[in-house]
Order: sequence, then C-alpha cells, then structure tokens
Amino acid sequence: MIEGLIDFFKKDESKRYLKETIIHPVGHIIYNEMYIYLWMICLYHVFLIFIVLVNLYLLLRVLPYLQQI
Repeated sequence: MIEGLIDFFKKDESKRYLKETIIHPVGHIIYNEMYIYLWMICLYHVFLIFIVLVNLYLLLRVLPYLQQI
C-alpha cells in the first residue's frame, strides 16, 4: 500500500493534478481572506510614517525657541 502511494506521487501527472486541485485553490482562498488585512497593515504604516514626519517637522520648528531659554 505504501509503495503504491510512493509510485503515485512520483508521477509528474499526479503531482500536477495535486497542485491544480488542492494547492492552487487553497492558496487563492488564503490570499482572498488575507487581502483586506494586508491593505490595512499597509495603510497603517503609511499613516504612521506621516505622523512621524509631522512630529519631526514640529520638533524642528520648536527647537530654536527652546535654545533661547
């Protein structure tokens, strides 16, 4: 029985069948489920970078006033 399974997976046609019927559909399902979360992470990083740049700009504007004290 084990030899039959080993022979089955050695054939290129069975590998291609397994790839087309199981691996690709599962990959698409996982990608579709994670798509919105990936976009949310990207937008969060853009927003975070924007906030850091605004803080840096404000700090540079306030710095001359702090040096006078």
